[in-house]
Amino acid sequence: MQRKGLSASLEDYLEVIFHISKKDGSAKARDIADKIKVSRASVTGALQTLGKKGLINYAPYDVITLTEEGSVVARDIVKRHEALRIFFADILGVNAEIAESTACLMEHSMHPNILKRMEEYLLFLEHNPCCHFKYVENTGFVCTDKCE
Repeated sequence: MQRKGLSASLEDYLEVIFHISKKDGSAKARDIADKIKVSRASVTGALQTLGKKGLINYAPYDVITLTEEGSVVARDIVKRHEALRIFFADILGVNAEIAESTACLMEHSMHPNILKRMEEYLLFLEHNPCCHFKYVENTGFVCTDKCE
């Protein structure tokens, strides 16, 4: 996926716009600022940059929507985030809050081949119930199925 030279910060803005828009149909600068916990001035600068890159439809004091290309990029970011979060929480048994925050940090640098391999691994586990296992503190990985 071509990321159009986006910084981790700009990817975060796209991800937040995606989630807000999914829920409300569009996003507002103040909602983005509240969600990311930054000033509106910071949001305005990011929105201008994303608008110039053709990833969002942006005009001051108007609602923000993703362009078609922005939707593709945002879905890719969300997909990376979710794959990492699921892997950390469900496979490695990491606390949900830690899994979420770590996924947020790592999603920006994840190589597409690693994402593909991780998704294939998760699908393999889903379709092969005898291979299900989990991490137990002070024990390590244990089988969660009684296989024949």
